[in-house]
Amino acid sequence: MELKSLLDQPNKLPTVPKVTQQLIQSFGSENVSADEIAHQLAADPVLTAKLLRLANSAYFNFSRAIGSVDEALLMLGFVMVRNLVLGHGMVAAFRNTPGMNLKQFWRYNLYTACASRWLAGRAGVNTDLVFTLGLMHGIGQLQMHAGMPATMAPLDRQLNVLDAGRAELEKQALGFHYGEVSAELAKIWNFPLPLCLALRDIPQPLAAHEFSEPAAWVHLGAWRARTEVLEASDEEVVASYPAQVGRRLGVDPAWVGAIAAQSPQHEHDVMPALKELTEGLDAMLS
Repeated sequence: MELKSLLDQPNKLPTVPKVTQQLIQSFGSENVSADEIAHQLAADPVLTAKLLRLANSAYFNFSRAIGSVDEALLMLGFVMVRNLVLGHGMVAAFRNTPGMNLKQFWRYNLYTACASRWLAGRAGVNTDLVFTLGLMHGIGQLQMHAGMPATMAPLDRQLNVLDAGRAELEKQALGFHYGEVSAELAKIWNFPLPLCLALRDIPQPLAAHEFSEPAAWVHLGAWRARTEVLEASDEEVVASYPAQVGRRLGVDPAWVGAIAAQSPQHEHDVMPALKELTEGLDAMLS
């Protein structure tokens, strides 16, 4: 099946909740009304409850309780609220996907988003954009499994969907990979073009026609998430580190605990454990 055919199946395209669609439209708007967004969110009691639970989670660690959508917008900022709602919407849109371990998949995506955000923050990069890309970068896998399950089954038997070599395997077998599907879905949902292009390039950032730094940060974050979710040994972590991408970004690999441990005489800014880094945000995926 060609990429165009995969996305030309209206009955198999995910249905995004209305409030998520409205927030997606705000990506390209310069005149977003916080009051209007708060009203839209407050009209959905389930989403409101989830948003307040997230706002009061250990991840944000505010000194006082957040009791309303207005307060959540004020304390978290519009972009982070949008990201949280977007994550919730993506989970709802792909609730039933054949051949996928959804619990593992969404944990991997959340780990990717938070790991990428941590890395980008230390480099002075737009952390909100990187977080959004991290949350969304794998949705192409879900669409591929929903739209052509029989085609994906033998690939799944050959290689885990989270494996670093998965994009290359898909490219060889199908002519396109999950990053390209993620990008096309984002276009259908009217995301800004730079975000769509970054989604396309995350699996292989150094092969892109034009290098995208946000895509490269998410590539690194996805690698870290993958090693955690697939329970890689320290030896496997060190051996699989995407050193070329790291060098292009100018980041010292000692942010990885297993690599930092090889030179204990130096102090390193090691990324916290991903369970700690994402504490509280798993409510987004329930």
